[in-house]
Amino acid sequence: MTTITSLAELEALYSPAPVAASTVKVAPAMTPEYRRLVEASPFVALATVGPEGLDCSPRGDQPGFVRIHDDTTLMMPDRRGNNRIDSLRNIVRDPRCAFLFLLPGSGTTFRANGRAHLSADPQLLESFAVEEKAPRTVIVLEIEELYFQCARAIIRSELWNPARHIDPRTLPTPGQS
Repeated sequence: MTTITSLAELEALYSPAPVAASTVKVAPAMTPEYRRLVEASPFVALATVGPEGLDCSPRGDQPGFVRIHDDTTLMMPDRRGNNRIDSLRNIVRDPRCAFLFLLPGSGTTFRANGRAHLSADPQLLESFAVEEKAPRTVIVLEIEELYFQCARAIIRSELWNPARHIDPRTLPTPGQS
């Protein structure tokens, strides 16, 4: 196996450099087009980093569950789950964070990178209540960059194609190891 050990080796394999269309789409703040993607998405993969390593966890709710506070701030409620709080522990110790938005039926994915903190402000929590259940915390992401991700992975995987869906009965359950 050949191991790539330098950026020069890596960049030589991926020559030529990305076309302008791949780099001009990066924005430091919300645009009207990017706002529409956030408001339409019911699912986010939350990526964090901490002393124990990396975490990427699924987050979902009704479209628009991630709130656009202003052009440089996103807010996502931490809904009830398994209480592992791996992502939340990471955010407390290392604020680097990314939200990867998926849009069912579309190859579009959209990423927001930035620095996050957790809020337990009672009024903010109450503003995110669903069926009278408020989240315990809200993840507040201060945006550093926003951009479309390449749609090829979604297209190749046929993620939204019902004919490709896996019968859940053929898969192990979370309690199995």
